[in-house]
Amino acid sequence: MKLIGILIILIGFILKLDTIAVVLVAGIVTGLVGGLAFPEILSTLGEAFINTRYMTIFLLTLPVIGILERNGLRERAAYLIKKLNSMTAGRVLVIYVFIREVAAALSLRLGGHVQFIRPLILPMAQGAAESKYGEVNDEQLEQLKGYSASAENYGNFYGQNVFIASGGVLLVVGTLDELGIAVTPLAVSKAAIPVAIAAFLVATIQYYLLDKKLDRLKNVKQLNENTTINVTKRNEVE
Repeated sequence: MKLIGILIILIGFILKLDTIAVVLVAGIVTGLVGGLAFPEILSTLGEAFINTRYMTIFLLTLPVIGILERNGLRERAAYLIKKLNSMTAGRVLVIYVFIREVAAALSLRLGGHVQFIRPLILPMAQGAAESKYGEVNDEQLEQLKGYSASAENYGNFYGQNVFIASGGVLLVVGTLDELGIAVTPLAVSKAAIPVAIAAFLVATIQYYLLDKKLDRLKNVKQLNENTTINVTKRNEVE
């Protein structure tokens, strides 16, 4: 009976009911079944909210990002990057990975799929691709979305452990300590530096190959266009 909360959540999600209401009901019912008094349940829920209140800061950024996008943030980012003739989609992503890793290593919360990739980095990569290779089709756009998301993952995942007090470093230290292996956060951070450098090199190679792939597609497109023009001229002559 103490697992009835899981059943309530499953039923609520299947029926597409309000998520917050379903979770609250499941928590209250689970507490009552477990023998807790109603005031104790409310106190536990309140403490959990206070302990994780910093997570709500993320929700405050969503309206701001939505307003910026509505007023042309994506379009302006793409327009500005098109003005840089030497910039390619791969170079945009390499620069972002570098900035993201450095920021993560310094524990600066700069980046995020919602905050940076969707409204800024993806439009910039798309704008660079369109400026150099022409209009991208749906398949190429989906590939750019994947590569842009990977830039955030590379920079954040491999850069954050360079910071000595990051959650990942403390998790590694705690896990090793439980296994009887004594290690300091500084040692873990030092070990993370070559890993971060290797991740940056892998990302650079991957995005270099992306540019080469777009180059080949552009050449094929131009070849097809030239063939079509030649066939048309030949037919006109005949």
